[in-house]
Amino acid sequence: MYAARILRFNYGCDAAARVLCEAVAMAAVHDVAIVGAGLAGLRAAALLARAGREVVVLDAADEVGGRQRTDRVDGFLLDRGFQVINPRYDALARALDPASLDLRPFPVGVRVVRDGRSDVLAHPLRHPGMLPATIAGALSGLVSPADAAGAARWLLPALVRPASVAASGDSTLHAAWDRAGLTGPLRRSVLEPFLSGVLADDGADTSAAYATLLARLFALGRPGVPADGIATLPRRLADIARAAGAGIRLSHRATAIDVRAERIEIAIEAGDTVTAREVVVAVGGAQAAGLVDLPAPAMHGLQTWWFGADAGAPASALLAVDGERRGPIVNSVVMTRTAPAYAPAGRHLVAASCLSRDAADEASVRAQLARMWGSEAGSWELLRRDDIPDALPALGPPMRHASPVRLAERVVVAGDHRETPSIAGALVSGERAAAAVLGQG
Repeated sequence: MYAARILRFNYGCDAAARVLCEAVAMAAVHDVAIVGAGLAGLRAAALLARAGREVVVLDAADEVGGRQRTDRVDGFLLDRGFQVINPRYDALARALDPASLDLRPFPVGVRVVRDGRSDVLAHPLRHPGMLPATIAGALSGLVSPADAAGAARWLLPALVRPASVAASGDSTLHAAWDRAGLTGPLRRSVLEPFLSGVLADDGADTSAAYATLLARLFALGRPGVPADGIATLPRRLADIARAAGAGIRLSHRATAIDVRAERIEIAIEAGDTVTAREVVVAVGGAQAAGLVDLPAPAMHGLQTWWFGADAGAPASALLAVDGERRGPIVNSVVMTRTAPAYAPAGRHLVAASCLSRDAADEASVRAQLARMWGSEAGSWELLRRDDIPDALPALGPPMRHASPVRLAERVVVAGDHRETPSIAGALVSGERAAAAVLGQG
């Protein structure tokens, strides 16, 4: 009011109101607005706020995380689809202390069900106690000498010289396996169903370079889930961003981005316009295409079924695959044998994942689970089915190294659709977006 009286004295009533409104509007102009509170947006927010920028993050959801979300349903923790975190990601260690996630690692291996029997293939160094079972599984016909040699030709270069994989010519993963001579039961009954759940694709369309480097990380690391659900990761990133000074506004859906001469105006559904000097668009590829001039990327989808079981649930913590592939499920796991807090006391949580394109129904899922885990699967309680058509961006050959982050003078884009379809890709993309805003890249 005092400022308004001074302005009226100097400029007159109408002019004073106009000047005051302009002054208030300028005070509300943020240095950077980030659209999307997923991993990329939160990582960019922390870096920019640390660098002294005044940052606001806008997200349509009622919680941070984007695709990394955990819901509590009848005492169970249900992630939005089966997801794991690999502590071997360098980008993860740059973003936070991995120990703060309280990761519960899965065993490094698989349980393969076929021909009415169950065989184990586990990492011999990580799980020496499973070595006899692994040898027996290999000798059961799962790993032929030709397959063992082919697997070595395929993966050994990535383990010894990972840079050589990205530098060499690329093809689809199936073509790379064919060239390596990996064509037997190890491929059909183990690698294809296992990697289908990781890539949301069976390998027919995915870059061999990317899939091989990802397999390397699985061989070297021990992926797991946070004790309190996958949403722990974005929540920690949000805490770091807030501590650095970034503001986060949830339930703020951006509907349009208007780039003007001196500022950027972001329209918010049923809300006030947010104004900033620069914008980082850090939403999924389809949403980004609706806000800026970008084509929507091709996506791979997954479907995850969550079941509640009683105390008599299967004892194995290994990821299970159907070696005969007689059904839509690509993998299944008893989550609570690794992370007990995912279920109430005395109960267990079982996940079963399928490719979206297989259009699974409950009857076929239960029938396959009965073959994989036993007849008791027929009585498990169905808690929820997650249909995630945009689980991961497709990444065919040649492998994308780094898509440009700056689209215009004050418009930057981030997300795993600009890097690699992974948690690491999202975090790296957030780092590159922040560097672009700061003029460092």
